Amino acid sequence: MQFILNSCSSCRARSDCPFIAPSLPLLTNFRSGAKLERENRMKITWWVVSFASVALVAASSSQDPHLSSARVVFQTNYGDIEFGFFPSVAPQTVDHIFKLVRLGCYNTNHFFRVDKGFVAQVADVVGGRSAPMNEEQRKEAKKTVVGEFSDVKHVRGILSMGRFEDPNSAQSSFSMLLGDAPHLDGQYAIFGKVTKGDDTLSKLEQLPTRKEGIFVMPTERITILSSYYYDTEMESCEEERSVLKRRLSASAVEIERQRMKCFP
Repeated sequence: MQFILNSCSSCRARSDCPFIAPSLPLLTNFRSGAKLERENRMKITWWVVSFASVALVAASSSQDPHLSSARVVFQTNYGDIEFGFFPSVAPQTVDHIFKLVRLGCYNTNHFFRVDKGFVAQVADVVGGRSAPMNEEQRKEAKKTVVGEFSDVKHVRGILSMGRFEDPNSAQSSFSMLLGDAPHLDGQYAIFGKVTKGDDTLSKLEQLPTRKEGIFVMPTERITILSSYYYDTEMESCEEERSVLKRRLSASAVEIERQRMKCFP
């Protein structure tokens, strides 16, 4: 957010606009210079503190929500895309999408829509897969989730659920934002963001497209060949455990070497 002092068009005539620096009183013959100086200092201090508070609130509100440690990777014929979840923002949506991933529902599905600078949209798994679904997959894929709308902004890399006119009609189709789309804010459920693979998204944006109604669609099929998930915290633990094992092994070798040296 950018603050421009003394140029808030809707508030120029108002004295209560927080983005307008308050004018300081002029020196007059009715007050002592020392008293005026104290008043001016107090008003300057008030303005600095007020502006700093507004800036702090704006900065904190612009921060991303907390990402869970779970990561999902879509392996496409144009490269990998990894994303994480915002369970504190859309818990039901996150549970639903993550379950679809664990069941393998997105395997052989595709991106049916790529609108450069706007969205790359994953098709609904029921009609988008090239492989048939088993009963468990189909049952989960047909479920709808409540519209968990939030104040998180639609910017590049954000994951946002697709839906019909009914706000509670989201199922399995979702978009990866390819640019900022403020007109979607508060109307579609944001549930995560891309953590790796922006270069893959850029490749998708360069593909030839055709327009069908309101949709800009790639002329070639962008297939999700397979998908997998992992936990970043577990990965970290495994790496630390591996390092510890190597250190213990090295220590054991060194202890044995010293023992042989002392007791040949």
